[in-house]
Amino acid sequence: MPNVISRYVRTPRRQLVAALVTAALVLGLGWYGFSRLTQPENRSCAPGVARPADSDECIGVNGTGHDFGFADLKDVAEAIRAENATLKDDEYVTVAVLLPLSSTDAGMRIKVLHEVQGAYAYQRRANQESNGRRPTIRLVLANTGQGNAHWRTTVDQLVALADGPERLRAVSGIATSSTEMREAVTALTRAQVAVVGTTITADDIANGPGRKPFPGLARVSPTNSDEADALAHFGRVDAAKALLVQDTRSGDHYVDTLKAAFAASLKNAPLEPQEFTSAPDSTQEGTTANTFTNITHLICDTRAETVFFAGRHTQLRQFINALGDRGCVDRAFTILTGDEGSYLGADKKLDRKALQHKLTVRYAALAHPDAWKPAPGRTLPRTGGSEQAYADFVTDIAKAAPKDRPVALADGQAIIAYDAMATAVHAIRQATPDGSAYPSKEDVGTQWPQVKGSLRVEGASGWICLDNYGNPYNKAIPIVELAQDGTQRFVQMAWPKGKPPTDTCLPPKR
Repeated sequence: MPNVISRYVRTPRRQLVAALVTAALVLGLGWYGFSRLTQPENRSCAPGVARPADSDECIGVNGTGHDFGFADLKDVAEAIRAENATLKDDEYVTVAVLLPLSSTDAGMRIKVLHEVQGAYAYQRRANQESNGRRPTIRLVLANTGQGNAHWRTTVDQLVALADGPERLRAVSGIATSSTEMREAVTALTRAQVAVVGTTITADDIANGPGRKPFPGLARVSPTNSDEADALAHFGRVDAAKALLVQDTRSGDHYVDTLKAAFAASLKNAPLEPQEFTSAPDSTQEGTTANTFTNITHLICDTRAETVFFAGRHTQLRQFINALGDRGCVDRAFTILTGDEGSYLGADKKLDRKALQHKLTVRYAALAHPDAWKPAPGRTLPRTGGSEQAYADFVTDIAKAAPKDRPVALADGQAIIAYDAMATAVHAIRQATPDGSAYPSKEDVGTQWPQVKGSLRVEGASGWICLDNYGNPYNKAIPIVELAQDGTQRFVQMAWPKGKPPTDTCLPPKR
């Protein structure tokens, strides 16, 4: 019988082999650890996109199908990639859509998706259904991150693209009236990159008489002042029976200019505004729901019948929920607000029962799918927009979407993004000299003063006639009501000037 113990006796030879194996393992693992420490971590997400050192978001610019971690963008991002792949190198220019594509806010994600879908629909039309006009359009998606926190990284990339072989000639999107977006627009326009804002409505992210802080900026949405004027013409509100509820958080250009516009409309109102302060990130719930419970008690103490609300959509929803549960439920109230009301239709936290308690919610929309469609008992305005322009959009958006997943249109975001792309392409092609394949970057933003009269853009949301400062003149503003079932019902078209523009659509001298 063999000596079992002898198997475990470490002879000199075995000791040498064990030492060599151990050394090899230590050296191998050491080299692996050393290489991990000395080689930079690969933080790339896709071509042109990477995770910053302090973030897990994929930030940057891409036109090859990357969805920025947002699965709902996958289909449209892939469609953009496929369209871009068909373009000849010497015939295209690039347009970027600048948005917080990796936002985690539910409302913003829906907005982002619809804007990208609208932009792609017009890219497809520009390339495939514009009688062979040139240059063709390459579309890229540019992500500024949650709360637009990484706007600088992405804007620096865009500026480089404008001077490189990709020939970036316009940036669309700019979907929020925030300080970050104001700074982004400033940086882009100072670099002579043309910008077309989709849903920015703040009066102070605009050019005007005696001031052009953003040379090369155009917008396809009305200002907050125009929204307030349209609401005033529509509602003919008795200021003696009106009250303003406003956010005191500073630095939000949408809120700041909206409350100033509402205050101007209510200068004869007898009571001071009721105030609340939202969280630094207005998409967060914060403690404002408690404040609104108190404000509804005070509203019941007034003679008010109409409440103007100057705040973002999260706080608007909280306020509606609170007012629906008010003590004076026997009294009827109407809430009037700006285009942030368009988020309400998809907000699952909205208490729709509140709308059954003599509470009407109406807002000035940027676009609505029923605004330019004929309906029984309603005559379409003769000027300011057209049934045909909207019908063309419907055809384009249907071709651009998967057959089993049509694009939702009720919030107006796809419509307005389509119009922004149409405006950008119009300026790019107008700026292209005879005999040239594409325009210089400097020339695109100089086209805005000529986008009017017979050179206007026949937008799906209405005529886009720009003044000398790049702002839409007397733009059609649909008044929309949030119905009791949560649908967003078109009520009536309103106009900042009280009536539609003339046939010529030429802004008067200021």
